[in-house]
Amino acid sequence: MSAKPAAVVALVAALASGAAFSQAPAPYDVTPQLVAAAQKEGKVVWYSATDVQVAEKLARAFEAKYPGIKVQVERSGAERIFQRINQEYGSRIYNADVVETSDAVHFVHFKKQGWLQPAVPSDVAKFWPREYRDPDGQFAAYRAHLSVIAYNTKLVPKDQAPKSLADLLDPRWSGKIVKAHPGYSGTIMTGTQAISQAVGWKFFEQLGKQKVMQVQSSTEPPKKLAAGERPVMADGNEYNVFLLRESGVPIEPVYAPEGTPLVVGNAAILKNAPDPNAARLFYHFMFSREAQQLNSDVGGLRSFHPEVKEKAGRVPLSQIKLLNSDPAKLDAEDIKKRYEEYFGT
Repeated sequence: MSAKPAAVVALVAALASGAAFSQAPAPYDVTPQLVAAAQKEGKVVWYSATDVQVAEKLARAFEAKYPGIKVQVERSGAERIFQRINQEYGSRIYNADVVETSDAVHFVHFKKQGWLQPAVPSDVAKFWPREYRDPDGQFAAYRAHLSVIAYNTKLVPKDQAPKSLADLLDPRWSGKIVKAHPGYSGTIMTGTQAISQAVGWKFFEQLGKQKVMQVQSSTEPPKKLAAGERPVMADGNEYNVFLLRESGVPIEPVYAPEGTPLVVGNAAILKNAPDPNAARLFYHFMFSREAQQLNSDVGGLRSFHPEVKEKAGRVPLSQIKLLNSDPAKLDAEDIKKRYEEYFGT
């Protein structure tokens, strides 16, 4: 990452003191003038780390609500999006209007660089807990999800399935586990930090000896389970597990007693957005009850909007031991180095 750990710590401390930046702008709502200006621009470019099918469905819902504005979804892993924004803004290339990733450190860095446009949608101001929105209004938590263990119920009987992180180290799972990569996925970067703080790096050192199938995005392990390529996944998106299970795929999540990483995906408008009005309209839509309910129903994502209702059969967050990650303490380069040492990739 470009932001050094010490600089991140100093910035977060400044944010906490409220001394580093000006106050957040007044909340805004959708007006006929904003819609007309956005329709004149005709498009919005969204860099997203959400699963492509979920992101595309949200884009189509926006297009249906606001005819004449096309959403161009550029989906990639969080770390790749972070690199892309750094490269583009470093070269004064401004392609994206709205950015969203699952690594909180990215937004601390973007803010420090002065690359974000302050904007506070009315629902964020009304409903979002303070800890899930930037005090200066430069970004907010668009979504949350868990990184879970899971298994294919056709390949693994319930009474034999792993029930904890420790169970993944059992020799009988050697060559039978799939896992995503922190160098590609912000979800796994965040989850790796949270788990290492909870149980120590020794866990990953031992897991690395289990002949793990290594994939990139956190969206991939559930799909490998669904295809029967591996019976167990060590980590991956809970929302993909939900989507597959609800479509009839024999897959079941596991919430480890040691804790399950909670991953917050922030979103923001970029300062040099080429379509500023469409960006503002789309950003507002992202936090609306309509969009947040769609994310929950269609995408299996967790929401901070209190009016969103969870589907039956999903374990409430209140019943899960959550592992939170502190972006001020996340050293991405150290995590990547350790991971490469333990997993050979």
